[in-house]
Amino acid sequence: MNLIIDYGMGNLNSVQKGFERVGLDTVVSDSIQKIKDAKTLILPGVGAYRDAMDLLNKLELSDVIKEEVRNGKPIIGICLGMQLLYEKGYEYGEYDGLGLIKGDIRKMDISLKVPHMGWNSLRFKDQDNKILKYINEGEYVYYVHSYYANSDNSELVAYSDYEILIPGIVNKENIYGIQFHPEKSGMVGHNILKAYKEIIE
Repeated sequence: MNLIIDYGMGNLNSVQKGFERVGLDTVVSDSIQKIKDAKTLILPGVGAYRDAMDLLNKLELSDVIKEEVRNGKPIIGICLGMQLLYEKGYEYGEYDGLGLIKGDIRKMDISLKVPHMGWNSLRFKDQDNKILKYINEGEYVYYVHSYYANSDNSELVAYSDYEILIPGIVNKENIYGIQFHPEKSGMVGHNILKAYKEIIE
C-alpha cells in the first residue's frame, strides 16, 4: 500500500491522479495504523509550514512518520510536504519540522517576484540519481512557493535558479522531496513520478 497522508493541507486529488497516471495505486488516509502498514508514504502539502506542522502534531502523525522513515520506509514530500521534511521552518515564526533532513525553510529574500510562481528549468547536481532517469537537464517544471529549503545541499539532486538556488528535488537515503508540483508539470513531472515508482518498487 502506497499511502498519501491526509492531514488537512494537501492537494490530495491532483497528487493521487498524478501517481495513478504512472500506474502507482495509492490510498488516502490519516490513520496511524495505515501509516505503519504502508509500503511507502507520500506527504503532500499546500499552505503554511506552521499550520501544517500544527495539524500533523494534533493528529499525532509526526512521531509515527519519523519512526517509520527512520526504520527505512520510503517517503516522498511534495511542495510544502518536502519542506516539512527539514528541521525547522520560519513561516509566521519558528517551528520544528519532521527533522528527517538537516536544514531549514526560509523565505525567499530576493528582488524577483515572490511567490516564485510558474515554469522554471531544472539543473542537475546529482546526475546519476535514479529519479532523473527519464528527464533531461534544462527541462521545465511548475513551481508555486515563497519559501525554500536552505541546507548544505548534500541532499540536492536538482535545482532551479531564481536569483538564488532553489532546491527542486532532494534525496537522502529513503527520503525524497520535490519542491515543484510534479502533477502540474506535464510530461516532465509525469516522468519524475514514473522514475520514483521504479525506485520504490
